Amino acid sequence: MNTVKTGMLLAGLMALFGVVGYFLGGGTGMMIALGLGLATNLFAYWNSDRLALAAHHAVEVDERTAPELVRMVRDLAGRAGLPMPRVYLIDNPQPNAFATGRNPENAAVAATTGLLQMLSRDEIAGVMAHELAHIKNRDTLIMTVSATIAGAIATLAQFGFLFGGRGENRPNPIVMLATALIAPFAAMIIQMAISRSREYDADRMGAEISGQPLSLASALARIAGGVAHIPNMDAERHPASASLFIINPLSGRGVDNLFSTHPATENRIAALHALAQEMGVPAQQPGFFQQSSSSPWGPAGGSTGGSTGPRRGPWG
Repeated sequence: MNTVKTGMLLAGLMALFGVVGYFLGGGTGMMIALGLGLATNLFAYWNSDRLALAAHHAVEVDERTAPELVRMVRDLAGRAGLPMPRVYLIDNPQPNAFATGRNPENAAVAATTGLLQMLSRDEIAGVMAHELAHIKNRDTLIMTVSATIAGAIATLAQFGFLFGGRGENRPNPIVMLATALIAPFAAMIIQMAISRSREYDADRMGAEISGQPLSLASALARIAGGVAHIPNMDAERHPASASLFIINPLSGRGVDNLFSTHPATENRIAALHALAQEMGVPAQQPGFFQQSSSSPWGPAGGSTGGSTGPRRGPWG
């Protein structure tokens, strides 16, 4: 159902793009709008991962620089039937993570240092499985397309209002003003609706990949609590990237409504608890990763008991 909904929303964005072009310049305006949309999407298709990673100063890591994280991602990618993505670390105290890339063969996952310090090993596995689910579902491409179309609609509407035709060739000023104000707003709502629908699917598939819906539920609660108290200044400077993260990194977030890039965290947690019952996962589920008490991520199964304080990452 969410896949159909996403397709309909993307179609709505493209239709809105054409309508904006038509109102601003008739048939010619529509052709220009479609050309602009094609150009922006081609650019985003090839460069979206680099742009997102650079915006958050992500640094690629390997088994030498972050062995625990890289091995975890490799294990989960194998369970998901995915190629090994590139793994990045973001030096940021806010706990969060995102995935990017145009397809599974050219994908990357990124985690903040705050995520690795605050969550248990099994909670981190749940988060990484969620991001791998986005890659498997090709959500990273869907979100890139929706973001670039929405941005292009806003640019086109503003450009048309400021530099539209002159004299008899200029559209009705009331129509132009309405288009400049309403079109970007409508595009934003559609883009956010696409993002919200994909998060529920990624939660479910991520829980199935890791086998630990309760660990992911616990991780979401921890991340939401951290986000509420720890600002992410890079995300504030690049708000268009907010929809990529597992939890909206921006301050001043709303609830599960038209203006939120993510579903309400409580709703996602409730859905994961329902999935745990469906899967027959016990409340005290065993950890997916077996490890000693001296592991740098603390004891396994942190989502169902144990310390709720911060954990140190594998780099110390």
